[in-house]
Amino acid sequence: MSVDGAAEERPDLILVVDDDEDIVRFVSFNLRLHGFEVVQARDGQEALEVIEQRRPDLAVVDLRMPRIDGLELTRRLRANPMTSALPVIMLTAKGLTVDKVHGLTAGADDYLVKPFDTAELVARISSTLRRNKEFREVSPLTGLPGNTRVRREIGDRVRSGVDYAVGYVDIDRFKSVNDRYGFVRGDEFISALARSLHRAVVSVGLPPAFLGHIGGDDFVIVCAPEQVRPLTERAVIDFEKTADELYDPQDAKRGYVELKDRRGNIQRAHLVTLSIGVSLSVPERRFTDPLEVIAAASEMKTVAKSQPGSYVAMDRRRTPGGSAEEAGERRRGAK
Repeated sequence: MSVDGAAEERPDLILVVDDDEDIVRFVSFNLRLHGFEVVQARDGQEALEVIEQRRPDLAVVDLRMPRIDGLELTRRLRANPMTSALPVIMLTAKGLTVDKVHGLTAGADDYLVKPFDTAELVARISSTLRRNKEFREVSPLTGLPGNTRVRREIGDRVRSGVDYAVGYVDIDRFKSVNDRYGFVRGDEFISALARSLHRAVVSVGLPPAFLGHIGGDDFVIVCAPEQVRPLTERAVIDFEKTADELYDPQDAKRGYVELKDRRGNIQRAHLVTLSIGVSLSVPERRFTDPLEVIAAASEMKTVAKSQPGSYVAMDRRRTPGGSAEEAGERRRGAK
């Protein structure tokens, strides 16, 4: 994971597609005034060529153009996996409701009627970009904020100077679930953990804790230091109970699953547990770089994985490079 600073963010690149040169010039000028980068195309065919080279963040597309019109351009963008998520705002003629319907049906995210107010165009572009970025930052499996939002949350805590804790949560032996039951059942375990963590986050009350899903079976919690123990205890108990119900009854009853290795030998894998690594940013050890607090939590997760059963490893070092002390509790089955 990395933290993106505001200084590293580039302006959003907007593609303006219209065969009317006056409109293209007018729109491009005003968008640049509002801090956007702009590329232009005279019709859908040229737009496809520009998109291949530049990868814009949003396209403003006129409906009626020669060669490839706005409807066909939008359909082609939606049909291509590389451009299917590109936001499109369609420009339509005044009073032609059917054009608006056709544009939205083809996959446009929004539309604007000519002649339009520049301020409204900028507002619609900004709103569409914001919605698109928020959607991209959400895990499609759990609905939780993803990597970008997690990085921003930790960066905000670092800059605020408040005490906070970062917990890195991982399912032990998750591969055994996928190998035994397939990825669909594996996704059910991930979703179950997301729900358990969410219930735990809600249960600790204020100040509100943050929960993110950074991919696979890895989750991140950002909370107040005093919330770590009640939150992790609730999450572990809740998840283990839920996970037992996701196993086939005979596997849950005997406490392990049987898997064949590459040589055909039967191996036993204990039921899943949780490893949670926690780093603290407190007056005795104040992190100034988000990367450091993330690295510390990841290191403690490795410590937790070396312990049997579900385990929470807490980083209590007062100086970087010091020895780690962990506080954990074995809840079930050796690893």
